[in-house]
Amino acid sequence: MEKHGFTFSKALGQNFLVNPSVCPKIAELGNAKKGFGVLEIGTGIGVLTNELAKRADKVAAIEIDKRLIPVLQETLAEYDNVKIINDDVMKVDLAELIRTEFAGLDVAVCANLPYYITSPVIMTLLEQRLPIKTITVMVQKEAGTRLCAKMGTREMGAVTVAINYFANARVLFNVSRGSFMPPPNVDSCVVQFELRDKTPQGVSDEEFFFKVARGAFSQRRKTLCNSVSSALCIDKSITAAAIEQAGLDPSVRPEKLSMQQLISFSENLKKLI
Repeated sequence: MEKHGFTFSKALGQNFLVNPSVCPKIAELGNAKKGFGVLEIGTGIGVLTNELAKRADKVAAIEIDKRLIPVLQETLAEYDNVKIINDDVMKVDLAELIRTEFAGLDVAVCANLPYYITSPVIMTLLEQRLPIKTITVMVQKEAGTRLCAKMGTREMGAVTVAINYFANARVLFNVSRGSFMPPPNVDSCVVQFELRDKTPQGVSDEEFFFKVARGAFSQRRKTLCNSVSSALCIDKSITAAAIEQAGLDPSVRPEKLSMQQLISFSENLKKLI
């Protein structure tokens, strides 16, 4: 980094993984193996990229910071199965990238994501229904708990609903803040999402369903009726009727709902408005 005059960008949330024991573990658990192509998001100086390239048939790594490209050309010089893409992952046509770079291969995603874009990147990967087997990412420990929470538990939020809708989620292992340079102010964990072959049945309008989910958790201390009515500007009598039709307690709170109960409520609400 000193050789290339590189300094960390706070705006990009750069905390590079430097603990030598962590990246091999992520690669092993993240499906970096023969028969797989791995899409990496955010390379840092290429420590994880190196471990992925050792194991997978092909690695396509998206890195937004053009200052890192000469660094990566040096740290990854020995590999001919790595393609570095200097771009913003939120602007890349990921479906086309996967078709072009990973033809004939199963696909996995591995990433050490900046905390400020964790949820947007994960939701983009899930909502686009890309042909991906698993998504293995490093996230802030608190965020990982919420992302991998089970439906009907206190830890869940709107993002939990979306994750559970598209995938089976689990925390793989924790990573201390001292594993990064510079060290962040919080500890991290590595989580994995195994994408479902089929999403839950009964949702006629996914956009509306997720809008209801976001509304339900927009005011966590309120009941389902109050939070959804307020967030979606729907008369409470209509929301209450949808709750009743779903067979739920009128005073139920969002974190008590199962996936099917939330789907039932959403479908009834859609019919009533």
